[in-house]
Amino acid sequence: MRSAAMEGKRELVALVDSASHVCCRYRILPFEKVFHEMGFRLRLEEWPSSLGGRISLILSLRGKTVLLQRKLISSWLVWLMKKQGAQLIFDFDDAVFLRDSYSEKGFADPGRLRRFTRICQSARAVIAGNSFLAQHARKWNSGQVYVVPTSVDPLVYPVESRPQKNPDLTLVWVGSSSTLQSLEHARAGLDAVGDNFPGVHMKVICDRFPEFAKLQVKPVAWEEATEVKEISSSDVGFSWMPDDPWSQGKCGLKVLQYMAAGLPVIANPVGVHKEMVEDGKTGFLVESTGEFLQAISALRGNPNLRQQMGKKGREKLERDYSVAKAGNLWRVILSDFQARLPVAG
Repeated sequence: MRSAAMEGKRELVALVDSASHVCCRYRILPFEKVFHEMGFRLRLEEWPSSLGGRISLILSLRGKTVLLQRKLISSWLVWLMKKQGAQLIFDFDDAVFLRDSYSEKGFADPGRLRRFTRICQSARAVIAGNSFLAQHARKWNSGQVYVVPTSVDPLVYPVESRPQKNPDLTLVWVGSSSTLQSLEHARAGLDAVGDNFPGVHMKVICDRFPEFAKLQVKPVAWEEATEVKEISSSDVGFSWMPDDPWSQGKCGLKVLQYMAAGLPVIANPVGVHKEMVEDGKTGFLVESTGEFLQAISALRGNPNLRQQMGKKGREKLERDYSVAKAGNLWRVILSDFQARLPVAG
């Protein structure tokens, strides 16, 4: 039985990979209350694997508002969705119009670009995770493209008190096995850290684990229930991306998690790293092995500096990348969206 609070709400059907997928957990579910406040009731639908299932789902969307997340569905399915009178919102947080950094075929993919173009042209609102992605979306939809950075709720991340005289240092890297390859680009620097600072090790929170010749790795199996604790109990967050078009589209979730936990961050100056990490204030942006070693040296022997940088990083997250800030952006988007809806009758 539908509650009284739900009566009169327009259904917002989010088409997602799964409810547990990281994009759904960070870019949709935290805003369910905002959607409700703006007159929508959220319903998650996992994108079917079969063609018949996809057609059946789209035929069920007549008159609905559809939030399509990342998925580059076929152009004719977009046409069918529009024919049902569905109003499309497209949210994406990767350069989905390209192949990734590790593809042997290169970045350009005409099929991906064609589907991306059609979706952007058909959407009444396009929501990009960063300005690079928004720039590409605006080529095909000049009027209704918005930037909503991926966000984190800082209240979920307690800032832990850390030992002041511990000579060791725990770097932490968190991510999926698909992004683990990015550490290969930092291998020389990480091994140099292990060689020069034997007390430094790196906690890797993932479902696969790298090995380094000089740097000790502490493997931690990723679990949603323990992720926050494992990050917060570390000393310094680490992120590295190859300098290429795919990486320009990344939205820096791991860096935001480190900042929420009050950790200083070491990262290379690529993509959103340059916006999120304030060099010398909330962490260090490093390019060379020498700069990497200097950053470790400064942080390893100075717990007060780590605490100071971590505090400034958390303040930056609360100001610019919090769920509350992103929720306000969603309010503006949905207000604009509703104002442009066709009048019934």
